Amino acid sequence: MSKKPVLRYAPSPTGPQHIGGLRTALYCYLLAAKWNGELILRIEDTDQGRFVEGAEEFIIKACNWLGIRFTQGVHIGGPHAPYRQSERSEMYRKHVDILLESGKAYLAFDTEEDLEEMRKRLEAAGTEVRTYNYVTRMTMKNSLTLSADEVQKRLAAGEPHVVRFKVPEKEDVRFHDEIRGWVHFHGSHLDDKVLLKSDGLPTYHLANVVDDRLMEVTHVVRGEEWLPSTPLHVLLYKAFGWESEMPKFAHLPLLHDPKGRKLSKRNADEFGIPVFAYNWLDKPSGQVWEGFADLGYLPEAVLSYIALLGWHPGGEDERLSMDQLIAQFSLERCHHAPARFDVEKLNSFQEHAIREKTEAELAAMASPFLSKHGLEGTNETTLLHACRLMRERIRFASQVVEDALYLFKAPAAYDEAMVAKQWKPDTAAIMNGLSERLKALTTWDSQQVHDAFHAYVQETGLGLGKVMAPMRLALTGVPNGPAVFDIAHLIGQDETVSRIGSAVAKLGA
Repeated sequence: MSKKPVLRYAPSPTGPQHIGGLRTALYCYLLAAKWNGELILRIEDTDQGRFVEGAEEFIIKACNWLGIRFTQGVHIGGPHAPYRQSERSEMYRKHVDILLESGKAYLAFDTEEDLEEMRKRLEAAGTEVRTYNYVTRMTMKNSLTLSADEVQKRLAAGEPHVVRFKVPEKEDVRFHDEIRGWVHFHGSHLDDKVLLKSDGLPTYHLANVVDDRLMEVTHVVRGEEWLPSTPLHVLLYKAFGWESEMPKFAHLPLLHDPKGRKLSKRNADEFGIPVFAYNWLDKPSGQVWEGFADLGYLPEAVLSYIALLGWHPGGEDERLSMDQLIAQFSLERCHHAPARFDVEKLNSFQEHAIREKTEAELAAMASPFLSKHGLEGTNETTLLHACRLMRERIRFASQVVEDALYLFKAPAAYDEAMVAKQWKPDTAAIMNGLSERLKALTTWDSQQVHDAFHAYVQETGLGLGKVMAPMRLALTGVPNGPAVFDIAHLIGQDETVSRIGSAVAKLGA
């Protein structure tokens, strides 16, 4: 590339960042890092009516969590500051004036009632296209149909108005998309979009084109939902005389839920799919939407998975680190078909990431969950041993504690189905005999417990299951878990004997 690549991620602060936005930010970052370019975080907040407090901070926090780093942006500054569009109004006004002076935009004074009347008139006439376009503009109240004196009179009176782009009559638009190839839009389908609203703020269409040009953006990577708007953006580049500086466009595929519907927070909830990086409280409704981080997902697992929602590395190994993604990512390997979210695949990535953690790392992540159960004083060695036993059996760090409280304290209750199946009339006597054998051991580790247990089973002629299952029940209260001898080693000799005695006392003969 002859020019230094510049990409931008430009979300609107209208709510928490959706996973689709996070994927876009990730792809932009991968390209910028691969090409040694710039990545800008720009906040497109011109729609003040939909502004949501805390959304901007949420976006930054989510990107940081995933490891996405910006070289310029609203939170770090840079040569093109400010990076909030609401703070760049003067720049947009200057560019609107350029279009007005060149006759490529015009003032429109139509009210909502005028616009509704136009639509009804077109509907009654059986017209298929019912928009403000090269045909209907000449029947409306604008600077193309009103005299110059009438326009000045309305402006002097402070009459609300907007600025619309004057789409060239019947001009078809073709542009090359880096993912989809050549895209063609018929001019008859294009309408005279509003560029400047009555409140003086620009619409997305004007602001993003002007900002991309002034910030020297070379590649616009965004979601497929913006594809229908791109013809207007191309025409704006031409209208400003910037056609040779126009960035390359790449529109990413939609994200679908397992049923093939657009992935939204509502239908994602049906499948237990989080769509935000962190928990988000919707203040109007009081509802809390759960996020990946708060549910216990590791950023490396989410990173590796969402990279595949629209792209594939081509090799067999799909679990890739950030450095591997940077090395392998390309727009050429992105596809345009919708990407279906597979929560089971995400979970398999999560389990793999958990298994790659050292015991110390896993213990640090599990430690905060001890206090919830009054286990703040747990010995560090005990926690490390618990992590060793549970690492291959869990998906989230919290499960070291939540799924195996018996590793830290005696069970308060016993699984009823297991009691009914495994605790027979002679079980209490069998457990008392085993307890005596274990109490007599002079050294205590998994192997010693194993040997003493099997010696007892062999000498008494009891079946393995007749002793093993009740022992597990006594120590854990549940039917499944790590090897029972490893559990005994972790909790210690005295605690093992004590738990067997408690089970005999509570469950009886």
